[in-house]
This record gives sequence, structure tokens and C-alpha cells, in this order.
Amino acid sequence: MITRFLLLLIPALPLVPALQAQSNRESNIHIGLVYPVSSNGKLAGDYTNHCSFHAIAGLSENEDGAAFAGIANIIRNHARGAQFAGFLNYIKATASGGQFAGFMNYTGKTTRGIQAAGFANITGNAIGVQLSGFTSISRNYAQVQASGFMSLAKTARIQLSGFINITDSISGAQLGGFINTAKNVEGTQVAGFINVARKVTGVQLAGFINIADSSEYPIGLINIVKNGEMSIGATIDETVTGLVTFRSGGKYLYGILGAGLNVKENDALYALEGGLGLHVPLAKNVRVNMESTLLVLTDFEVGHYFRTTYKVLPAVRAGRFELFAGPTFNCVTLSHAKGVNLVSNYAYERKRFQHFTGLYFGAIAGIQFML
Repeated sequence: MITRFLLLLIPALPLVPALQAQSNRESNIHIGLVYPVSSNGKLAGDYTNHCSFHAIAGLSENEDGAAFAGIANIIRNHARGAQFAGFLNYIKATASGGQFAGFMNYTGKTTRGIQAAGFANITGNAIGVQLSGFTSISRNYAQVQASGFMSLAKTARIQLSGFINITDSISGAQLGGFINTAKNVEGTQVAGFINVARKVTGVQLAGFINIADSSEYPIGLINIVKNGEMSIGATIDETVTGLVTFRSGGKYLYGILGAGLNVKENDALYALEGGLGLHVPLAKNVRVNMESTLLVLTDFEVGHYFRTTYKVLPAVRAGRFELFAGPTFNCVTLSHAKGVNLVSNYAYERKRFQHFTGLYFGAIAGIQFML
């Protein structure tokens, strides 16, 4: 809503009295309070200035140097150099150099250089850098966008934002604190929570979920890839921890999310697992799945149990089922003896007060059904 409002509002900003057609008037220095109280008077909108100073707001045809205004610089055509405003820089056509505003920068066509604003930058094409506290918007192409909340462009090379990046096509990188969305990605998507794309040629890295029609290198706990692979499975390991798992990803990389129970000790321990895996094809129905996972066991009482596991799992597929089993290497950290007796043959162990660290070799087996 805020973005739509800005796009509707900006073209109507220069609501000044009717001005004469463009002329070749030039001024070395333009000084004033607010239009038309300035050294160029009522004809200020026809002048090209090499330097401008306005206590409140300045109006000009072109700026070819530096322009300073307490509130706003209104430029009816082109700007070169640097524009500084406490609130707004408005440039109807093109800008080259730098625009610095406490609230917003707007360029109607193309910006070459840098736009820096406390709230928003808006331009047709950003060939350079857009920096804003809230949002950076380029209606067509953007080279580099960085904003506290949202970056938006039709096509982009690099987008950085604290919350969301939106583009149709990107060739470079999208880095979002929460979400990235794009149709086509040639490069990398990195988001704290979710990446959404149609076709990805590169890497998708998300804290939780990746969604794409095509993506061979998704890195996330859940990866919904249309031409990829998803499965529901069950595993059991040497500690008699049973898990129901969901594996999802592309041709090579995939994510792992599992939940289950361990009943080996007197009190049942609830299990939650997450991790990443790599498919290594060997033959048509034979492959090795290499996985790295983190398992948490808890009874919601005092103490913790964390286990990092590295697995090498030869797998054989029969129809839509896949059987796998293999050795594991495990690193356990726990406190208050939580799950300490699940394994007795530690290759290495260290106890310090209520904390325990142990290394051991184990095994795991499982079956999964391809969705």
C-alpha cells in the first residue's frame, strides 16, 4: 500500500504555477527562500543553475552542479552533480551524480550514481546504488538496491533488504532478511525465511523454505521444487530414535526435516531433526546420500541433548520406494545427564560439571516414499 501510494503521489508533486517553455537561461548561483522568492524569481523554472541554495525549496529547469534545500529541490528536467534536501529531491527526467534526502528521492527516468534517502528512493532505472531506510524502487532496471524494508525492481543485479526483495528477473544476488521473490534468478537468493522463484540458475539459500519451478541447488530445511524430489520416510538409529522425515530438494542438494521419539530411557524423549543432504548418483537406481543433521532430544525438563551427525547412506530405489542404510559419525553435547546412557561406546568423551561431550560412530537405516 505504501509503495503504491508513493508511485501515485510522486508525479503530482511539482504543483507550481504555470511556467514558460524551456529556455537557455543560465545562472551561476541561485539563492532563495521558496519559489518565487529567489534570485531567479518567477522564471526560476526556466533556469539551468550551477549552484543553488534555498532555505525551504528551490525550483529549476536543470541543475548542473550542487543544489541545497532545507526541504525540497524540484528540478523539471535533468540534474548533474549532487542534490541535498532535508525532505525531498524531485527530478523529472534524469540524474547523474548523487541525490541525498532526509525522506525521499525521485527521478522520473534514469539515475546514474547514488540515491540515499531516509525513507524511499524511486526511479525508472537505477544504474548505480539506491540506499534507503525503508524502500528502494526501480520501475525497470536496478543495479544495486539496499533498503531497510523492501527493494523492488523489474530487473535487478543486486537487491539487499531487511525484509523483502521483489523482482521479475535478477542476475546477481538477492539478499533478504525474510523473503525474496523473483521469476528468473541467475545467481544467488539468500533469505532469512523464504525464497520464491520460477527458474533458478545458481543457489537458493533460505533459513526455512525455498520454492521454485526449477532449482538444482536449494539450501533450506524445506525445498518445494517442481522438477525436484520430495519424499516421506522413516528412520531408526543406534540409539533407537525413530523419526518420520521429509526430504525435499533438487537434483543434488536437499533439505531434511524430521520429528519422532526415543523410548530407550525410562522417560520418553521427543526428537526434532533438521539438516542438509547431497545426492551422489552411482547408477540408475543406486546412489549415495550424504547428510549432515542436527538432532534435538527433549522431555521439556531441565537439561539438553544436541547431536550433530554426518551420514553416508548407500541407497537403492525400487519403484517409488528407496531403502537406505549406512554408518554415521556423531558429536553429542548434553547437560544434566540428558540422554547420556543412549550410547555406551564413545570414542571420546569429556565431562565438566553438568556438561558432557562425546564422539562416537553409529549407524542408521530407513525407507522413504517418493512423492
